[in-house]
This record gives sequence, structure tokens and C-alpha cells, in this order.
Amino acid sequence: MNRIRKTALSAVLAAGASFGLAAPMQAEEIKFGLLQDFTAVYTFVTGEYNQGQRDYLTLINEEGGVEGHTFTAIVRDTGNQPQRGIEAYNRAKEEGAILFDFLSTPVSAAILDQANADQRVVITPAHGRGDASDGTVFPYIFPAMATYWAQAANLIDHIKQHDGGLDGKKIAIVHIDSPFGREPLPILDELAGQEGFEYRAFPYASPGNEQSAAWSEVRRYRPDHVLIWGAGGGQAVSVRTAIQNGIAPEQIYSVIWLAETDAANVGPQMTGVKRFEASASGTDHPIIQRIQEKVIEPGKGAGDAANVGTSYYNLGVATMAISVEAARLALEDGGPLTGETLKAGFERVADYDAEGLMPAVTFSEQDHQGGGAGRVSQWDGSAWVPVSDWHAAFPEIVRAEIEESAAHYGSGN
Repeated sequence: MNRIRKTALSAVLAAGASFGLAAPMQAEEIKFGLLQDFTAVYTFVTGEYNQGQRDYLTLINEEGGVEGHTFTAIVRDTGNQPQRGIEAYNRAKEEGAILFDFLSTPVSAAILDQANADQRVVITPAHGRGDASDGTVFPYIFPAMATYWAQAANLIDHIKQHDGGLDGKKIAIVHIDSPFGREPLPILDELAGQEGFEYRAFPYASPGNEQSAAWSEVRRYRPDHVLIWGAGGGQAVSVRTAIQNGIAPEQIYSVIWLAETDAANVGPQMTGVKRFEASASGTDHPIIQRIQEKVIEPGKGAGDAANVGTSYYNLGVATMAISVEAARLALEDGGPLTGETLKAGFERVADYDAEGLMPAVTFSEQDHQGGGAGRVSQWDGSAWVPVSDWHAAFPEIVRAEIEESAAHYGSGN
């Protein structure tokens, strides 16, 4: 973890707090602000994620850009602090950035209204407000991937398909005691009533280093399946403590935040644990192979080559693949690329899957989530192996939650 953090920070500092991606001087640059947390809370993911983002933009530049335009990533550390995020946003905006990714719920929340007023696109994959999926209320905010509501629905659907139904089943959710940890509960409420299962929530205190009390209660509850809803080091603690309390690995289902580093920390006991994923891991994908050939092998990568193909690296690649596709569509109409035209480009993206790296996403003015699809994968001892197809589960229930929450926000309550 320290190595990843140092790699990411050294790249930022070496670029003088701004990372330019080899754009020819005569070409117009399209600037994306990747203003993220490299030093505080999100360090478990940011290094690999941001590296994947920058390597993908470098790949596009190496392949000639889009309509003659190349991409520049402005990379700065916000430390997960809203005020630093606001300052970084304003500075990058002055430098011409038209798209931003903060990978921080506190910073994204602090920027949300300003970005809408400024007409600057903000992508919030796997963080931020789930109700920002409603583009009629949040016109410039794009979750761009399955929200936590959609992830919970997908995991429950997998259990349903695996067990042949949910009626009479007992499901526990062990979660960090924070808004993020509690986010899936409304979806579980709805699904429990519809599908006939029982569930109980077992919170633990942040940051999740100690969870024994919660898991002792889970053991007494005797669930058929367990969802774990945390992030960072707390996820490995959840898996280890669950197994110590008699929960079989095959009964454990994780939110998106479970990756190769967690498997390494848990060890062989991790085999059988399942998770939600919004993009595929591994290097057996056309885009990742082109990155290897045109970016990594020539020495133009943004970090440790060993990270290429990890879950969080590929997630970062997928976010930029969507963003570049939106830019391509926006540029088809001619004229300068602005936040307004980029928004329109996003809303023209249809059935785009980054050459199979992710589920196909389709955006519209109403749907900035892109459909909410994903799949479940299982750790086989050395890699994450898909055990379901890409699909959106219980979309009506998820959409109802999005619209209700967005309406509440829009009313000012």
C-alpha cells in the first residue's frame, strides 16, 4: 500500500502537480481534472485507479487522439478534504479542465452544485451520490457505473439465482457505520418485502480494524448469506473475522471494494469469496493488451507495471474509456469541446462496453448511471473469476430509489 501511495505521489510531484500526457504542441488538448485523494482515506484504491486512468489517456494519445485532439490529465492530491478539493477544482477549471473525477464522496459532494452551475462534467464512479444518476436534477454529474444501490440489488439477485429463490432466507449485512455503509439498506428493505427474505444489519465503527463484536452477533443470527459493506483494510478484516466465526467463504458477498491486495492480506482462506464488479480484472482484454504494448513496454506508464490488470487499475481504465467515448461523440458535431457539449456527448453514449472490459452502458438525460449493470465474480485463489453475466438487477426498485432521493434533494429538503 505504501509503495502504491509513493508511486502515485511521486508522479504528481514530478509533474509539478500537473501531469501532461505527451500531447503534440500543435494539437488542441482536452483537459481532465483527476483531483483525488492520494494521502488520506482512499489510498487503498487511488494509486492503481489513477494509474489506469492516465495510462488509458496516454494510449489514446499514442494512437493519435480523437479527431486530432489529445488528452491531458491534471492530477492533484486533495487529501479527501473538501476545501482542498474546491481549490483544486477552481485551479484546474481556470486551466481549462472540462471533466473532473475526485474519487472522494466528501469532495464530490462539496463540488456538486458548483460544477452544475459551471457546466463542468463530474464523473463519480463507485463514489458520490447515487441519486446523481437522475440527470434531470443533476445535469452535469455522471455516476457512470452501477451505484451502491444497484450493486446491492445485483448481489441479492445472484443469491436468488444461486439458491433458486430467496423466500425464507436469512441475510446479514455487516457494514461500516457511515452513510456509505448504510446506503444499501433501503434497497434491502424493498427487496426483503418483495422477495420474502429476512435481513439484519450489523454495523461496526470506522475504520473497521475491530469488528469482533459485530461478527459475534452475526454468528448467533446464523444467516444463509452475508454481505460485507466496507472499504480498504476493513474489508480484509471482515473476511477474516467472518471465517473465524464460522461463515463459509462461499457465503460472503462484497461491495465493489474488494481486490487483489485484500486477497493477499487474507491468504488462502479468501478462496470462494464473491464480490460485485463494474469492470473486469486481468490483462486478457484488448484495451489492456494495447496499453501493455504501446504504453507500458515503451516505458510511458504512469506507475508500477505490476499494477496493470488489477481490479482498481482496470476500473480506472474503464472510467476514462467512457469519458473519451463521450468526447468523441461530442466532437462529431464540430466546434470546441466544452463542458456543455461533453455532457451532450455523454448522453449520446449507447451500448458502449470498452471492448468487453465492462458492461455496456447507455446514458440519457434521465439516466446518468448508464443502466446500472455489473456482475459477480469469485476469488479462486489467484484471480477473480466471473460467476454471473453482466446485467442490471431489479432496475425498477433501484430507479425508484434514485428518483425519490433526487426529488428530495431537488426540493431543498
